[in-house]
Amino acid sequence: MTKVTLISGSTMGSAEYVAEHMAEILEELGHETEVQHGPDLDSLPREGLWLVVSSTHGAGDLPENIQPLAEQIESQSPDLSQVQFGSVGIGSSEYDTFCGAIHKLNTLLIDHGAKRIGEPLEIDVQQHEIPEDPAGEWVKTWAIEL
Repeated sequence: MTKVTLISGSTMGSAEYVAEHMAEILEELGHETEVQHGPDLDSLPREGLWLVVSSTHGAGDLPENIQPLAEQIESQSPDLSQVQFGSVGIGSSEYDTFCGAIHKLNTLLIDHGAKRIGEPLEIDVQQHEIPEDPAGEWVKTWAIEL
C-alpha cells in the first residue's frame, strides 16, 4: 500500500508518542511507515505522503526539534508539489494560540506546494488526557483517503 513518513515536533514527547501510535495503526492497515522526530529537510522524501504531528510550545511556537525543518523550508524554498500531507496538532485550549504550531506548519507546507489530505486534527489536552486516543481514531478515517 502507501508509504507514510510521519514527522513529529515535540517538546515533552507527546507528539512523538502520537506519531508512533499512528504509525502502528497505519502498519496494521497495511501501510509502510517511517517515523522521523525533528528531521532535517534532506532526510525527507520530496514526494509521497507525510503525516505531520506537532505540539505547540510557548505562545503558539514550534517545538525546538522541528524549528530547523521549518527554517530549512523557508530558506531553501523547496518544491513540495509532489508531497501530500495530513496534520495533527496538540495543544491546550486554555491558550489563545491553541495548536498554533500545526497552523504554522500547514501554512508553510501549502505555501511550498504540498497538498493537504483531509482536515487537520487538533487535540485539546484539556479534553483528552491521552492524545493517542483521538489521534488513533482520526488516522483510521484519514487512511481511507489514501
